[in-house]
Amino acid sequence: MCEAAGRCGGCGEAPVRRRAVPACSHPQPCVKCGDGPAAVVIRIGDAFCRSCFREYFVHKFRAMLGKNRVIFPGEKVLLALSGGMASSAMLRQVQEGLSRETAKRLRFVPGLIYIDEGAVCGQSLVQREQTLTRMEALLQETGFPYYLASLEQALELPGSVLRRGPGGNSEPSPSYKEAVEGFIQQQRQEEASGDGGTSPTGLSTQDGPTGDSHACLPTAALTEELLRLFDAAETLTAKEELLQMLRSHLLLHTARTQGYTKVMTGESCTRVAIKLLTNLALGRGAFLAVDTGFVDSRHGDVTVVRPMRDYTAKEIAFYNHFFGVPTIITPPLHAKRREKTSIHRLMENFLLGLQVDFPSTISTVYRTGEKLSVAPAEANSELQRCLLCLCALDIAGEEELALEPTLVKEETGNGAESRAAFIPLLCYSCRLTFKEMGPPDTLPPYVRTEAQRRNCRALMKQQIQEFLLEDDEEEPGGS
Repeated sequence: MCEAAGRCGGCGEAPVRRRAVPACSHPQPCVKCGDGPAAVVIRIGDAFCRSCFREYFVHKFRAMLGKNRVIFPGEKVLLALSGGMASSAMLRQVQEGLSRETAKRLRFVPGLIYIDEGAVCGQSLVQREQTLTRMEALLQETGFPYYLASLEQALELPGSVLRRGPGGNSEPSPSYKEAVEGFIQQQRQEEASGDGGTSPTGLSTQDGPTGDSHACLPTAALTEELLRLFDAAETLTAKEELLQMLRSHLLLHTARTQGYTKVMTGESCTRVAIKLLTNLALGRGAFLAVDTGFVDSRHGDVTVVRPMRDYTAKEIAFYNHFFGVPTIITPPLHAKRREKTSIHRLMENFLLGLQVDFPSTISTVYRTGEKLSVAPAEANSELQRCLLCLCALDIAGEEELALEPTLVKEETGNGAESRAAFIPLLCYSCRLTFKEMGPPDTLPPYVRTEAQRRNCRALMKQQIQEFLLEDDEEEPGGS
């Protein structure tokens, strides 16, 4: 039976449409000041006007640095810029934090670096030159020292980049306070003597890029060698891991050679959540706290910090749009297929798809990662660290961890011997990636050199093992 005629309409009649009443007939007010109209709604119930949103964004960055107390006053910090939204917003926060108009200025000494990856991203020489020119102009406007590098330069790195540097232990809180007091006292003395200078950070306003004072592309031979390395990789997942490895090694080498003790990267909360699940799928569960945490101290003398990890991609996009932060977008790693080409992109599409229907997906994954232990596994020697990622080897018992399927089983040929020689030097995840990287002779020279050195040291240690005293051994009756 049909419903009775009325407000719902009778039989054969179209239902009467109710007039859509807007949720609010006036603009939503800002939740912080209550005066201005809201310009952006970050989350449900969090609507900000432009000025309050800017204060919220700046406070978040300063609070992240102040809460962790990792960067000491006067310390040299290298900002890794890709030209994307997150790293560009990070640069703007540092610029504003160092300006004289800021009430509580940042006290570290910044430097900038941009790595050109156009060779493996399908860009032509003309496109790479245009990108480098635009990026150099953007870096020059900041007045900070900057360095321009290309991914091809990673092929010429020394083997020492794969060794842990001295130090790496975080300083206690009293030492940080003493450093702050000493820095403030030094500034007062300089101001009293009139030697404060024009730069608030004590820096010269210009420094040439690494190796040359002009942005230039590498030689064609280096580019061909790099392309041959990436073409040898069998899957796009292996190429993504290879790109991240070369990029991190080049950043580390630049920081060491130029005297920087900290490196800032621009991973956002969205990127950290994607990276967390991606690394789980890649077998890096033991290193999630190091790969996604605020502090990454695996390198010892150079610490990687991620001050943008508390911002969502939405917050960063609105901030850059409202306040005119310039960005230079470069294409991703070149792939023949657009969908389902790598674990990284599959996980990104999966999380972003869930985020559309369930807005708390990214934050839930991110907060779950916050609960992970930040203490990495200890490694007493370089032979106990992975050759590629420099994390402690998670292969204490190969039988218990069922790592036999990851070992490369080739019966004959010199390639089998050289490939098998790499396996004991790698962690579980890097073994999986190494299987898809192609022949070992296509690996960068510095990786092969360091692998040979470690194998020689391991063989030497095995030969003199019976003459060595273990650290945990104690003589009877000894004190």
